[in-house]
Amino acid sequence: MFNKAKVIREKYLEETMYPSIFCQGCGIGNVLNYALRAIDESKINIDDVVFSSGIGCSSRMPGYIDADGLHTTHGRAIAFATGVKVARPDLHVIVFTGDGDLAGIGGNHFIHAARRNVDMTVIVINNWNYGMTGGQVSPTTPLGDFTTTTPYRNIEEPFDLSELAIISGAPYVARWPMGYPYETVGSIKKGLKKKGFAFIETLVPCPTGYGRKNKQRIAKEAWDWYKANTIVNSKWKLLSDKQKGENKKILIGELQDIERKEYTTEWAKLVKSFEGK
Repeated sequence: MFNKAKVIREKYLEETMYPSIFCQGCGIGNVLNYALRAIDESKINIDDVVFSSGIGCSSRMPGYIDADGLHTTHGRAIAFATGVKVARPDLHVIVFTGDGDLAGIGGNHFIHAARRNVDMTVIVINNWNYGMTGGQVSPTTPLGDFTTTTPYRNIEEPFDLSELAIISGAPYVARWPMGYPYETVGSIKKGLKKKGFAFIETLVPCPTGYGRKNKQRIAKEAWDWYKANTIVNSKWKLLSDKQKGENKKILIGELQDIERKEYTTEWAKLVKSFEGK
């Protein structure tokens, strides 16, 4: 395992960028590790990969990778990624984004890229708040939780990002919390292979912005929370209808894996049909 980590570090990371900005106990570094392992195990040439990100802690991830990347404006990572994919459909396009960046200002780009089924792999870091800018309430902050802008508790119903991806048409959707490294790597590999919009949601601790206000200040507290409040979909399917109705846990695992016509492929067919006319 140590040798594998050393290979990943030397092969893919821009060491002059270190130390990172991530807080102790934050899980973003884990997700960066998982993504690079998935690329490596898929035998994808890093020169054929373009990373796109918006604004936020998670959106700093491409800066640590020795590869081509776009650090875009807030919420626009998927819009820029769409442009890259349309111009260069031969490239692998990977988006790193956070729950605020993706579902707040970037919400329309998210649902319409999924609807169009643009071929990209979106890896979202869901840490329940706007961690970089002060720990404000985000579109995914759990009901009743505390943030700097909801000091008396959050009364807004949150988005379920994976469910939103599914109903928007994403052909591949998976969600994993910290504690499922091999499963997360496996889902990212499947996302990279999927011809279409692949969405991998990672539930990641934010000990500074979110954790200190919600009894998750140290990593173990967050990991224990995930363990107590999530259920793998294979186990959920075994529950009775009554048990499913009473179950309030977050569904994790591979949540959708279907095939759909992909946007850039259909666009190329349309262009070809007009050639010579």
